[in-house]
Order: sequence, then structure tokens, then C-alpha cells
Amino acid sequence: MANPVFNEKTIESVQSGQATQAGWAAPQAGAHTATRPVTDGPVTGWQKSMTVNGTITASAVLLVLLLVSATFGWNAAEGPTLANGQETYQFPPIALLGIIVGFIAVFAAMFKPNLAKFFGPVYAIGYGFAVGAISKGYETFYDGIVLQAVMATASVFAVMLVLYRTRIIKVTDKFRRMVIFATLGVMVMYLASFIFSLFGTTLPFLNGDNMALSIAFSVFVCGLAAMNLALDFDFIERGTKAGLPQAYEWVAALGLVVTLVWLYLELLRLLSYLRQ
Repeated sequence: MANPVFNEKTIESVQSGQATQAGWAAPQAGAHTATRPVTDGPVTGWQKSMTVNGTITASAVLLVLLLVSATFGWNAAEGPTLANGQETYQFPPIALLGIIVGFIAVFAAMFKPNLAKFFGPVYAIGYGFAVGAISKGYETFYDGIVLQAVMATASVFAVMLVLYRTRIIKVTDKFRRMVIFATLGVMVMYLASFIFSLFGTTLPFLNGDNMALSIAFSVFVCGLAAMNLALDFDFIERGTKAGLPQAYEWVAALGLVVTLVWLYLELLRLLSYLRQ
């Protein structure tokens, strides 16, 4: 999903912060000195900057951790088992803890980007376990659906990267605002659906009661997740050009992995509707 950290204000604030901290002993504006100040020559930057290769490496590390954790989550899930002649599946309760830990890690990284290199692996391990358990559930009832969702996710990623690199899709301020607001709207809808479910009420287009509406909504969400990939690519490119601190490689990597996981889960949901 679109990370609120990934915006123009972040880059501008970091750039302005670097500018004001260019010299460690620079006099304040308006200060008067009777003699010519002693300097050690031109100021050189010592802090490493964000790079595309560094972001790719961080993303690969998070994906590997997520896949390893997902393997444990898959094995921890119970199913398929036969009950009254039908296959059943048992979601491991510990996976709920992984979801909670993953969400906390993402929000913590948003407000503490310098610690994203620690929160990123926490998200990958915690949420990866839940993703593996969820995938096992879908595979229990729809044979081969996980492989289809993985291939579809990789294909969407590749297509969006090509569209972005060729500038067929241009990330403007208007585009960025539209995608972020739409994403937040979908997240609020998911939260409302969860709250309603606690009282035994469900939204028909989120649980397949109205199949045509459910498929249409799922297609929309998958498209929105794909647009979020464009925002992730844009942040990586702009952050590299702006010379953001190296810590933002992990911020960008975490945002990219979160979007890929969201896209994968939505594709699982869509494929399950189509199977029905």
C-alpha cells in the first residue's frame, strides 16, 4: 500500500535538513564576526545516500525472510482434514499475532524511518507467517491457486515496472494524491468490515455473497495495488536523485514489499471468486 512517508514533503524536508546541517560549525544567520573565521576547507558529505542497488538488496532480504516465515506459517496451518465428508482448514491462532506485529512494524517504520532496517525484518517475519497460513487455506479449497497468484503478482510487478520506466505511467502530484486517498478509503472499508463482522454483519462485496459485485470490487482493489507499485518506484527514483540518507533504502524496500503482499492477497481473493 502507499506509504505516507513516500511523499514530496519527506524528500523536501530531508533536503532542507541536509542543507541547514552542511557545516557543523557554521555561524547563525546575522551573526557578526570581527575576524575571518577559520575553516578546514570545503565541507564534504560523510553520510551515505540512498541508492537503487541498495534498495534492491534490502527488498531481496525482506522477501527472503517473508518466504521463509511463510513456509513455517504454511506448515503450521492444519488442513486439509475431512469433517462430515468435507475438507476443512484450521487457521493457526498465532498467525493473528503475526498480523498484529506486522502492522505495528509498518507504522513504526513510518514514524521512525531510521529504524526501518529493524522494523522491516520484523514485518517480513511476522506478516510472512500469516501469509503462509492464509495461502495454505486457499490452497486447501482451490488446488493450484497459490502458484497462480504468485505468477500473477510477478507479472503485474514486471508490467508496472516497464510501464513506469517507459513513462507510459507518469506519477504526478495529482496521480499520487488520488492513489493514496483511494488506498486509505479501501483500508477504512476493510476496517469497517472487520468491526461489522464482530457483530455478525458482513459487507456482501467483501465475502462473495454477491459474486458479480465481489469480482468487480476485487478487480478494482488489484488495480489500485498495482498503482501503488508505481508510487513505490517513483519514491525510489526520486529519493535516490534527492540523495536521501541510506536508511531510506529500507523504508522504500518495506513499502515495496507491503504493496506486493497486498497485491498477492488480493489476487488470491480474486482468483478464488473466479474459481467459483
